[in-house]
Amino acid sequence: MLNISNISKIQGGEALYNNVTFQINPGEKVGLVGPNGAGKTTLFRIIIGEERPDQGQVSLPDGVRLAYFSQNVGEMAGKTAIQEVIEGDEKVSQMQSKLRKYEEQLCDPNMDPDEMNKVLMKMGDVQTEFEKVGGYDLESRAEEVLTGLGIAPSDHTKMVQDFSGGWKMRIALAKVLVMSPDVILMDEPTNYLDIETILWLEEWLRNFKGAFFMTTHDRDFMNNVCTKILDLSYKKATMYSGNYDFYIKEKDIRLEQVKAEYSRQQDMLAKEEDFIAKFKARASHAAQVQSRVKKLEKIVRVELPPDDQTISFEFTNPPRGGDDVIIAEGISKTWKNSKGEENEIFTKLSCLIKRLERIAVVGVNGAGKSTLLKVLTQNTEASSGVVRIGPSIKIGYFSQFSLDVLKPDESIFDLIRGELPLASDGHIRNLLAAFMFRGDDVHKKVKYLSGGEKSRLIMAKLLSQNNNCLVLDEPTNHLDIKSREILLEALQGFDGTLIFVSHDRYFLHALTEKVLEVDKGHIHLYPGNYQYYLDKKATL
Repeated sequence: MLNISNISKIQGGEALYNNVTFQINPGEKVGLVGPNGAGKTTLFRIIIGEERPDQGQVSLPDGVRLAYFSQNVGEMAGKTAIQEVIEGDEKVSQMQSKLRKYEEQLCDPNMDPDEMNKVLMKMGDVQTEFEKVGGYDLESRAEEVLTGLGIAPSDHTKMVQDFSGGWKMRIALAKVLVMSPDVILMDEPTNYLDIETILWLEEWLRNFKGAFFMTTHDRDFMNNVCTKILDLSYKKATMYSGNYDFYIKEKDIRLEQVKAEYSRQQDMLAKEEDFIAKFKARASHAAQVQSRVKKLEKIVRVELPPDDQTISFEFTNPPRGGDDVIIAEGISKTWKNSKGEENEIFTKLSCLIKRLERIAVVGVNGAGKSTLLKVLTQNTEASSGVVRIGPSIKIGYFSQFSLDVLKPDESIFDLIRGELPLASDGHIRNLLAAFMFRGDDVHKKVKYLSGGEKSRLIMAKLLSQNNNCLVLDEPTNHLDIKSREILLEALQGFDGTLIFVSHDRYFLHALTEKVLEVDKGHIHLYPGNYQYYLDKKATL
């Protein structure tokens, strides 16, 4: 169905990829993986025609409907959410206009019978196509998808310009899903979604009859919906039949096979080259030497892929703090909205967080998770109640606003140097290398960093400050799968208390020892890991 043939792309004078060839058949669910900078988004843009390849072609059969969701949602204004979704499919909108035009023509009592028959035939053709693409139940599907993506029915008639950026992304995603296309391309569809919405999207995609091709940083999501993985790395594309976990295992197996083949070939080449060097001066062996030289010229050399550079770093154990890390007694929090009305977030919450606990704070979007973390870290005052920080407790706090307080003209190296004035340059470089800042990258200024790079830099900073309690609000946002694994490994080795919010289930399963659920203004403690929490919720 979607056929990519010998695609090559040059960017910034260097090849992004060479001779990329693959095919996506009807109904296939394909995940796209690869390191940052491999050209995943560029590949999507080539497929939809926004960029041209330097070589090769993209082919799609006539009549196949393709939809694309990207992080760049563009301008949205002047329509309600439901209108934006319903009118988002230009082809369906055109058919609706045609049907209205035909209906108006048929209302003419003086229309010639022959002309009426022509209009009816045209109208019948459009109606058939309109039904095929789901035009008649478009509004009900739009309502269902918007609700599934977390936008309450009461907000369906809200103007799109009144939604925040994250909610506009959901509306843009709804526009793509409602189209009922044959193929969906999706670039990071799980960004800004909470777990409940991610689960809904998983179920929708599993039931979707068409094909999709997507990239996501959510490992569990990819495992649950993808049946094939395309690995775009080292300027090549390799297809794997299976989900993400299968891909990881199979890639390791293939790498070992390539290494073994490389080793055998190197042994053979060494013997042949040794024979040539030994007998090239002897006339009696001239024919044999020439034969072996020609043989070596024809051999296709086995190439080893570049090693994925991974550097582990032993973080200094932070100083021991008191056993009682954070004590909250009867805390409540209310905000005033733009009309001056008080909005209660949570009320009369009490909890005791002990040393070395690893606590996940969970709840639907808007439940008050981020507000709770701000109150617990004393970054905002409780409306009532008391929060006390235990003796010798030093808290490192990460929020989505942490990215905004970095000094734009400061370099990566200088920022960490400011935190570790007595450390050697080598120590700082090793710390930064552990978070994938290597070589000349350490001299890049903050203003040139991506969101993911800034997140990694802040985590490196927090782990260098000798904090014995880390409070992290969505630390995995903006991070790709590799970066998330690096952060996870660093936090697993952290010898302190950890309180965090995350929508990454792989992350939650790996770190959580207790769960604090914020729900309808109340807090519930589940004294077990994330799976324990899920099992308990399933029985309620």
